[in-house]
Amino acid sequence: MFDRSVKIAPSILSADFANFGQEIRAVEAQGADWIHVDVMDGHFVPNLTFGPPLCKAIRPHISTVMDVHLMIAPVDPYIDAFADAGADVLTAHLEAGPHIHRTLQAIRAAGCKAGLALNPGTGIEDIDYLLDMVDLICVMTVNPGFGGQKFIHSQVEKVRNLRAMIGDRPVHIEIDGGITPETAPLMAAAGADVLVAGSAVFKGGSVEDPAPYGENIRAIRASVDTP
Repeated sequence: MFDRSVKIAPSILSADFANFGQEIRAVEAQGADWIHVDVMDGHFVPNLTFGPPLCKAIRPHISTVMDVHLMIAPVDPYIDAFADAGADVLTAHLEAGPHIHRTLQAIRAAGCKAGLALNPGTGIEDIDYLLDMVDLICVMTVNPGFGGQKFIHSQVEKVRNLRAMIGDRPVHIEIDGGITPETAPLMAAAGADVLVAGSAVFKGGSVEDPAPYGENIRAIRASVDTP
């Protein structure tokens, strides 16, 4: 059932890499709605992270939604591998290749929800004919490639315009980058309903002491809850 309630999606890029399974279970127990997996290829973005084997390994530990963000180019040759690894949502970048329509078709054909990501410098005018092919649009509020960057405020207006463009379609708007209790309400007010947060969720906690994860998630959620 589609709903626009705000969902918090911790990014495991900020988790303890040696304890992914325990970290995921801990953060879900502390209130995470989705688990966000940042896949980077060292080519489309200047960092190298995870592939399908890692996604397959952590899938049994995820009881919510496995939200896989492909910051890779090309995308199409890897769609089936990530789908087979258990991704619920597969998001590809508009900028990653010349045939995004085909990519979105392939993601849905593989049995996943189709996401479309937009870099900070990319406008929304090119996605009008794609809105009926996507289940999620991810607006990057930092330049993709690294965690811990500062929030780019110009994207608030982009999200507001995007929300108007989407209308009553069942399409999530996800925000990735620089989400904190200070920036989350700006994006929720503009129309976003999935908030990816890395360091803002995982800071101060650990597998041995996961309580700060819950405190951080509740702080973000409280910042967007309207009285």
